[in-house]
Amino acid sequence: MSSRPQRFGGLHISKEQSLVLESIFGMAAALAGIAYALWCASWVMKQPEGEAALRIPYLAIREGAHAFMRTQYSVIGSVAVAIFVILWITPAFGWLTATGFAVGALCSAASGAIGMAISVRANVRTAAAAEHGLPKALQVSQRSGSVTGFLVGGLALAAVSGFYLLLWRLKGPGTMSLQPMTGLGFGASLISIFGRLGGGIFTKAADVGADLSGKIEHGIPEDDPRNPAVIADNVGDNVGDCAGMAADVFESYAVTVVAAMLVAAWSNPGDMAAQQLPLALGSIAMIAGIIGMQTVRLGQNGSLAGALSRGLIVSIVLAAIGYYFACQWVMGDSLHHGSLRLFGASLVGLAVGLGMVLATNYFTGTRYGPVQRIARASCSGHATNIITGLAISMESTAVPALCIAAGIIAAHALAGVYGIAIATCALLALTPTVISIDAYGPITDNAGGIVEMAGLPDNIREITDALDTVGNTTKALTKVFAIGSAGLAALTLFVAYKLELGGGGIHLDFTLGSPYVLAGLFIGALMPFLFGGFAMDAVGHVAARIVEEVRRQFEANPEILAGRQLPDYDRAVSMLTRTSIRSMLLPASLPVAVPLLIAFVWAPFAPSGSAALLMGGVVIGAVSTGLILALSMCTGGGAWDNAKKYIEAGHYGGKTSSAHAAAVTGDTVGDPYKDTAGPAINPMCKVLSLMAVLLAPFLI
Repeated sequence: MSSRPQRFGGLHISKEQSLVLESIFGMAAALAGIAYALWCASWVMKQPEGEAALRIPYLAIREGAHAFMRTQYSVIGSVAVAIFVILWITPAFGWLTATGFAVGALCSAASGAIGMAISVRANVRTAAAAEHGLPKALQVSQRSGSVTGFLVGGLALAAVSGFYLLLWRLKGPGTMSLQPMTGLGFGASLISIFGRLGGGIFTKAADVGADLSGKIEHGIPEDDPRNPAVIADNVGDNVGDCAGMAADVFESYAVTVVAAMLVAAWSNPGDMAAQQLPLALGSIAMIAGIIGMQTVRLGQNGSLAGALSRGLIVSIVLAAIGYYFACQWVMGDSLHHGSLRLFGASLVGLAVGLGMVLATNYFTGTRYGPVQRIARASCSGHATNIITGLAISMESTAVPALCIAAGIIAAHALAGVYGIAIATCALLALTPTVISIDAYGPITDNAGGIVEMAGLPDNIREITDALDTVGNTTKALTKVFAIGSAGLAALTLFVAYKLELGGGGIHLDFTLGSPYVLAGLFIGALMPFLFGGFAMDAVGHVAARIVEEVRRQFEANPEILAGRQLPDYDRAVSMLTRTSIRSMLLPASLPVAVPLLIAFVWAPFAPSGSAALLMGGVVIGAVSTGLILALSMCTGGGAWDNAKKYIEAGHYGGKTSSAHAAAVTGDTVGDPYKDTAGPAINPMCKVLSLMAVLLAPFLI
């Protein structure tokens, strides 16, 4: 490829210069996001930890969270090292793809570890701030969440921008292959699926076990210090909802950008502006998010949801304006795509995200009918709570799924498959803002637990409960955001897979007339259900172990239940850590094992091209059913949780009523739905899609 001058944002410069400019802009925006995260972290760490009664449970939670992360990352690290070596020594991949894998894995792990480290230190500071009122507690928790949000976004943008520039420097624009970028996405996805599963199994097993053995069996309140599982429960909020979520969304962001660049490289060879536009959109949204988060403050109406929504809306509006100028600047002289059409595709992405947010807010907010229906059904008993919750979880998938379907059609009409990729990037570019709002949730949940364990007055717990109730909705919003974007990203990866096969000389028609495509669809459709079943079963198994441990401690030492002696928290945390790590291995291996079986067991003996068709069918089947199943689980689980909160606020008899007992059962079922199986389906689909792209040479 020659380095002839091209028009770039109104300037006639070489392609080499345009690439350097875009990469520098992307790196600068990434560094701005990381700097903002560090500033927020510094501000949070300067806030007081409060009295000694608050610090005692806080220190136990912090130590337990760090112990879990050390154990989990040692297991994940050994798996990652083995894959790194395999990629390095395999001629079809080589050292560059292995290096990309290492970059993605390390950055994803760092996002999870650093996000968890800040959140576990922010919970006690939020609890202490609650003693000074709701506005101060909101400020501490929101800025704590911003550390995770902007760190994740900054690291993802820096990793993709920097590695892309490295590839260009090493290979040159004429010979550059983007296969190593697939390796980067695969590394991020692998860490994500382990982090989501390991942390999710731990947190929900602890939560379910604590509820069953505490609330239901012995009638003691949530977060009561007499419960041996209470520290493990609060540890789980950090390792699952913060560390696991951060690794998950880092992967979503990085994989989406990589997928868009792959589509641009294969469908429009030589159009480097098309490869750079996703980085430009991420840069614009990063700056918009920093400005938007500065507008989060409690208004005169005292609405927490309104305060957080303001930051999100400002970020979206500023990003939309910035997208126009980014499309004009980067794509001004593109031979393949019109800048206005691509700007339209980016607005489609934002509209899809907004539609999913509004739908999820309706189905999980305590002010609306679905949550109140579950609460009302609880008055009739446990079974009606479960039936109504399941019904709402299924109904809640309609609007998000239709939004995604409409977005795919609209974006394709504007700019083809590349338009779908740009719409997805425009949506995922909001990651820093959305994750800032999400990470606020587990921090406030932990703060409430610390307040309860410290025995602070009820008015302080009312403040943390108000923060936590909104946090349940924000966590559901983020999960739907990640799932919806994952579906779009996986579709883009499927296109990249087809283009990769075409580049290898195979031109296949993925139609329903092919028995291999049909078989693949059924196998792929099965995978999310099998994966979800493994994850739910793991939570049930580990929860049973913690229930047995709590019963054992109560029987061995009656002084614990009487409140005259503290339980052995460390034993419960250690037991949960070991069993959770073991339980995550089976489901996490599923999206890796199936493509390997197709490539190395089926392909050598099957008719020519059949393995490629089968793999394509598996990817489409898994993405389509996985998207719906994950949406149902995450939204339904959030609705169950907030129905319990709605009753605890004084409706239908309050905390001592039979309706509350039924709502606790529903929440217990919904916990692994929304925090383990549902969100983990998201990285499962992307691991599967990336494996298909990586293994394409072996299917030819």
